Amino acid sequence: MSALAAVAPGKPLREGLDRILQANMGALIVVGDGPEVLNICSGGFLLDAAFSPQRLSELAKMDGAIILASDASRIARANVHLVPNPNVPTSETGTRHRTAERVARSINVPVISVSEDMGIIAVYVGDDKHPLQPIPRLLDRANQALRTLERYKARLDEVTSSLSALEVEDLVTIRDVVVLLQRMEMVLRIADEIETIIVELGVDGRLIQLQLDEIMGGVEDDRRLVILDYFHEDSAWHLEEAMAGLSELDTDQLLDLKQVAGMLHLPEGVNDLDAPVQPKGYRLLSRVPRLPDTVISNIVERFGNLPKIMRATIDDLDEVEGVGETRARAIKEGLSRLAESSILDRYA
Repeated sequence: MSALAAVAPGKPLREGLDRILQANMGALIVVGDGPEVLNICSGGFLLDAAFSPQRLSELAKMDGAIILASDASRIARANVHLVPNPNVPTSETGTRHRTAERVARSINVPVISVSEDMGIIAVYVGDDKHPLQPIPRLLDRANQALRTLERYKARLDEVTSSLSALEVEDLVTIRDVVVLLQRMEMVLRIADEIETIIVELGVDGRLIQLQLDEIMGGVEDDRRLVILDYFHEDSAWHLEEAMAGLSELDTDQLLDLKQVAGMLHLPEGVNDLDAPVQPKGYRLLSRVPRLPDTVISNIVERFGNLPKIMRATIDDLDEVEGVGETRARAIKEGLSRLAESSILDRYA
């Protein structure tokens, strides 16, 4: 991602690459001038000059590679012959591209190749190769992905409202929770794909970023609160492990509800997706205005689950550390309003 950000539109390095393409030239550029890079350099000459797009395009007229500083702020060397390990496997055919792939796989630095014949800029990092797409094509992909995200987000909002109503009525099953987590993870993965496109778009991706931020507002926080509400913690399984485990599921595993349920680390013997389960109350309490996280944690610790919190009187809530009578009344009224609106949304 950092390598794509360095060659995004609006960055000086991208301007230099575009000038090379416009002049129908090729280039091989290594972004990094540490000892591991210098060890595979042969010949050429030392420059140590400030970077500019014009200088980069002029130096590309020579056949050798160009070595930039790790932040691409200076041109360290030019007309360099790179000698990577010839035993490193490569799938490329052209000399320039084979060298670029071998250098990237041998050394942890981004390598950029500009194809003179095909007019393509490719970025190599480790085993990954990423050809840069034209801006109009990237914008089309981003807009299509945003439309898909909006559809998935609308369905997620429906499932979220349904779970809220079931929580209020104490009718939640493991299946209800798992379906919501599955939907949340799908939405987050689509958003991650759009983030990659935005990075590659650079300054041209600002409007896409604004739309993405508006659509995704609160989704990650809601996922954390849902997991907090239902997962069972022990010495080897904490919130961080549950969230990471959910993110690491591949597509086939994510479609398997039992695999998703496994991330909640439910008590041994609970294998039925239709088994009842009670939330602790973190998610609904977080919707009460001006209620700090520490107070929410104190309330959950005091009562144990949402049904007991819903049945608690103002005096019961007042006894919790950090609540007080005024806040207790606000919590009781806030939960009552949330319960009423959730049930109305479900049955409307």
